[in-house]
Amino acid sequence: MAARAPDCRVREDPQHRAQRVCQGPQITCVHRGAHNAQSGEARKRLEYQMCLAKEAGADDILDLSKCELPEIPDGIFSTCRVLQKKVLILHSNFLTQLLPKSCQISDLSALKVLDLHDNKMTSLPVDVGSLTSLRVLNVERNLLRSLPDSIGDLVQLQTLNVKGNKLKVLPHTVGGLRSLRTLDVTENRLQELPQELAHVRTLEMLSLDTAGMVYPPRSVCVEGTEAIQQFLCKEVGVEYCAPSQYLLSVLENSAGEGDSVDGAPVAFQAEEVEWQNKFSEYERRKEQKMLEKLEFERRLDLGQREYAQLVQQNNTQKDQILQSVRQEQSRLDKGLTQHQKQLHNDRQELQEQLKQMEKRISFRISNLLEENQRQKQSAAILKSLDDERIRMEQLMAITQEEADNLRRKEVASAMQQMLSESYKSRLLQMAYESRRQEMVSQACSSLADMDHKLQQIQVWQQLDQSKAISQILQESEIQKAAFEALQLKKDLMHRQIREQIILIETELMQLTHLEITRQELDTEALQEEISAQRLTLSELLQQLLKDKKQREEELLDVLRQMDAKSEANQENYWLIQYQRLLNQKPLSLRLQEEGLEQDLVSLLKELSAEKYLPIFAHHRFSLEMLEKMTPNDLKKLGVQEVGLQISIIDRAREIWRLRKEKLKVVDNITPNELMPSVPQEVEPSAPQDIQPSLESPSFPLTEVTNRNSECVVCLEQEAQTIFLTCGHVCCCSKCGDALHTCPLCRGAITQRIRIYHST
Repeated sequence: MAARAPDCRVREDPQHRAQRVCQGPQITCVHRGAHNAQSGEARKRLEYQMCLAKEAGADDILDLSKCELPEIPDGIFSTCRVLQKKVLILHSNFLTQLLPKSCQISDLSALKVLDLHDNKMTSLPVDVGSLTSLRVLNVERNLLRSLPDSIGDLVQLQTLNVKGNKLKVLPHTVGGLRSLRTLDVTENRLQELPQELAHVRTLEMLSLDTAGMVYPPRSVCVEGTEAIQQFLCKEVGVEYCAPSQYLLSVLENSAGEGDSVDGAPVAFQAEEVEWQNKFSEYERRKEQKMLEKLEFERRLDLGQREYAQLVQQNNTQKDQILQSVRQEQSRLDKGLTQHQKQLHNDRQELQEQLKQMEKRISFRISNLLEENQRQKQSAAILKSLDDERIRMEQLMAITQEEADNLRRKEVASAMQQMLSESYKSRLLQMAYESRRQEMVSQACSSLADMDHKLQQIQVWQQLDQSKAISQILQESEIQKAAFEALQLKKDLMHRQIREQIILIETELMQLTHLEITRQELDTEALQEEISAQRLTLSELLQQLLKDKKQREEELLDVLRQMDAKSEANQENYWLIQYQRLLNQKPLSLRLQEEGLEQDLVSLLKELSAEKYLPIFAHHRFSLEMLEKMTPNDLKKLGVQEVGLQISIIDRAREIWRLRKEKLKVVDNITPNELMPSVPQEVEPSAPQDIQPSLESPSFPLTEVTNRNSECVVCLEQEAQTIFLTCGHVCCCSKCGDALHTCPLCRGAITQRIRIYHST
């Protein structure tokens, strides 16, 4: 049987079809440079193709063409290895090399088709021969200058396309391509073919540029593939055989069949149908994805149009609102201008009335001042000396006049009320301590004790008042106890400490309520600042409790000294002392009578420096004198606190400056001016009327206290117990006694303070 000469019309097998599909339409790549960034469209295509390749039931083709890749991503090789991809399409990119640094070419060992055309590759990996399953290799239109010697190890390679490169010579190892059927070396710089090409007995089509060929001669190359192979076989001294005689073994290896000649066409047709089905399925899925993409773009465009319409409507509404706001603002401005004009006219009329009134008041005040000055000059000095002498003599002595004028019943009634209040307070504290001991010992008998004490309170409340008064008049110890209670109540320092303790307790209640509110609202903005303030207040409260106890001991020492100095036969000694203490005027009133300015007294009270009032009254200081003093001057007088020294001087200078400014305004008034001046003597009346409103709170303290948070344990009673050292006020007295740690901050409880004034 004569061998049929090979030509270009040989039956196309699946590998040729794969090559044709991979080549696709010829496109011209735009050289953007190796370091150009990947466009968004190309990145989307890459992600889409990778997701498509990893889907369940995906085919053996991985298509990453037209993705503008400067290099192959690392995940491509692992994907091909894990998913056993057979076809890898990488054409129309910017690849300069096939193998990244962190990858191995052995990961592509399962590939049968590798398409790299339209890239910028200058060389192939030296171990490209390890792709033993490769059947189609397309590196058309690259920058290859040579092929590696290992290319001869591709024993199953059937199609090699190196068209459009810069090859000058083919390696001698191409003779090892024993399954090669198509070789395209056109558009290169080849002038010679290696003689080893004669050993490729399966070569059916050889495409080359005949114009520049030297070996084989141009005349031989023009005659076609068969003439070239015959020439090369003659040169190497081997017999030429037609490729059809060796094609059978190649097809058998491709189909995986035995050596049976009868089964080869059937296997060939089956493989061809299989490849055709795969490519048809691939084209169908590709077209389906394209339709889905178009539908998605249509929906996206529709959504963008709707969004643009909404934006336009929103802008229109905003313009309308702005226009209405401008009109309303214009109307308000017009009305405000008219109102200001009316106020200006009313002010001018009022100023004119004040000007006339000022003249009349100034005349009357000047007459009063002259008369008062004449009266004071005659008796001021003698009266002050006489009053001081009398007050010092009567400090500790009990005169006969006091004994005669003793209001026994009134003083006894006041003593009885004071003792009753003091006893009630002590009984409440005793009840609180008893209940605390009850929860510690957990004894049932303490309930009976509590009932007994409560009955005792009722018995005391039902006592006949006349009997209590008669008993007070007879017993000196009861009179002494009443005087002690009144002395604690009248003592200025003790009262100041009590007021500060009440203020701190109120502040701790408010801080705890604010902290609980912030926890309920899940806000963390000022928690650290609130905690710092709470700890500072708790430390100050502990110090004030110590100061209160110390002051009570000092007053008790004074009481012992008075008891020791009292005359044994003096009748009604403690009643007279109690009456004297009742009739004693407040310190602020006495200091004002002694000549101390009211503004100076208010200044010291504002700075909580009432204890220095006697010093300022003794030296007869005024605001004008304080304005010229320094902190060292106050230190010499006994004011030891540095911060208080500076605060007193700064506040005095500020008050004096405001007073001088008012005086300056009064002096600068002329008859032609509309603004009248107010007399200096009338000025203090306004600040005195306004000052209480400025210093007093905007709402009663009891309202703030009554809005406490409820007990966080029982959720029924109000919080009445302060936990130290954390300072939280979050539990009632009953629940607080049973706790050892604060339920809010989990801090250890070292001391509990019951709040009795919360109701």
